[in-house]
Amino acid sequence: MLVTAIEARPLRSLDRVRVELAPGIVSVIGPNGTGKTNLIEALYFALTGRSFRTSDRRDLIPFGGSLARAEATVRDEDGIEHQLLAAVSRSEGRRHLIDGSPADPATIARARPPVAVFAPDRLTLVKGPPAERRAHLDGFIAARWPARAELRKRFGQAVAQRNALLSRLAAGYGSPADLGIWDSGMAEAAAPLVEARAEAVADLATAFNEAATELGLDEGALEYAPRAAGSTEEIRAGLEERREQDIRLGRSSWGPHLDELKLNSAGRSLRRFGSQGQQRAALLALLFAERQALLEARRVVPLLLLDDVMSELDPGRRERLVNRLGDGGQVLITAADEESVPVAALETVVRMPPPQTESAAP
Repeated sequence: MLVTAIEARPLRSLDRVRVELAPGIVSVIGPNGTGKTNLIEALYFALTGRSFRTSDRRDLIPFGGSLARAEATVRDEDGIEHQLLAAVSRSEGRRHLIDGSPADPATIARARPPVAVFAPDRLTLVKGPPAERRAHLDGFIAARWPARAELRKRFGQAVAQRNALLSRLAAGYGSPADLGIWDSGMAEAAAPLVEARAEAVADLATAFNEAATELGLDEGALEYAPRAAGSTEEIRAGLEERREQDIRLGRSSWGPHLDELKLNSAGRSLRRFGSQGQQRAALLALLFAERQALLEARRVVPLLLLDDVMSELDPGRRERLVNRLGDGGQVLITAADEESVPVAALETVVRMPPPQTESAAP
């Protein structure tokens, strides 16, 4: 799949900007404050219905405005173009449409390429709480094995149901015997999720190490640390063992909702001990590993959005980064000036700032 155009009308500082996109690497060049990050955020919003910078979509609405809107044109494998439009308003909430019709997230996902983002704000994926990394890993699982896309949702529903009963029991209502059915439901949802997460990390580990080494990260490694593992029966038994504790706490204290994905360098946690440069390298290495895994397993290359990726790399690492992008996939790179971008990434350039409408012409 190929994204052939993105239009923001309006979104943050972008009033009405339309950019035609080419295959391969597109470099978005402009001084700070000209809307480069807003442009790739608009593309991400149009494709996913979310922002990679905020959990509140209303933040995309320009100051004093009532609506944010972004529309992407996506060409599928048969050469047919589709319009993906995402919008959020203060009065009506959010909408996500394909060719003018509302669509559910699964339908949207099938109509667009997988999309991955590097941005300074995304360093929370490395240095933030474990929930960030669990969600990211589960997103990769959904892209790598579409049949497993519902595992995260199923487990989330199961643990929420068990927690609701635990909360009632902690308040003195109900009977502990009622937990039996919810222990079973949580265990049945947990076992395949743990299995998928372990397979995903094994799938990514070698490529992560190789990419990390190229980017100057010493002995980069991914490590999956599950809080509960084993068969459905083993997980059910573990939940039963912890019933008294969980009733006292009013929540489930054990299970995949507490798993951790560790990004390490030379055996040390990058979350706790990594410098910003090391954390940036680890995030890039993870995205490259996922890109390689999807290409090898499904012949699918994710769209990469790389915001301000060159600023802390020396010239040699910039060249190696660009060389890694020569796999035929589509990439958008933002930079303040052309001097910071290797020549191989300057074949197609979009020059900011908005609101002038620009086309990316090779």
